[in-house]
Amino acid sequence: MDTILETFHIDVKLLLAQTVNFAIVFSVIYYFVVKPLTKIMKEREEKIKQGLDNAKKIEKELEKIKKDYEKTMAEARKKANLIIEEAHKKAETKKKEIIQKTKEEIGQIINTEKEKIREEKAKILKEIKQEVADLIILGIEKILEEKIDTKKEKELIKKMLKL
Repeated sequence: MDTILETFHIDVKLLLAQTVNFAIVFSVIYYFVVKPLTKIMKEREEKIKQGLDNAKKIEKELEKIKKDYEKTMAEARKKANLIIEEAHKKAETKKKEIIQKTKEEIGQIINTEKEKIREEKAKILKEIKQEVADLIILGIEKILEEKIDTKKEKELIKKMLKL
């Protein structure tokens, strides 16, 4: 073995010192660099894994929320359509009531006006009869050339009106 050490010019003491130095540097690097770095990488890996899991959970919750939203919107649309339909029905009913009320009011107005016309007609007929009676009296006075008293006048008027 000495020959190999001499052939390659290897110094055992130097080799041992380098091995010890290497072991010390390796230990220092391992404890102060590799081990914390490994710990940080594991923590980072856990955070990433946890983030991915949370993302999946959030995605599932979003899908659930989206389905609930669509369901709620569908129900809201149905309710809105029912409300609109009910409003149309109420409006149609109100329209019919207003038309009926207007027809009744028009009927009342027509009846009132007919009654006014009847009263006016009766009044005019009464006035015409009075004027005719006055004309008849005047005509008779001229014919008879004398004034007739009230009693005779009324009897004569009644006779003339009956004709």
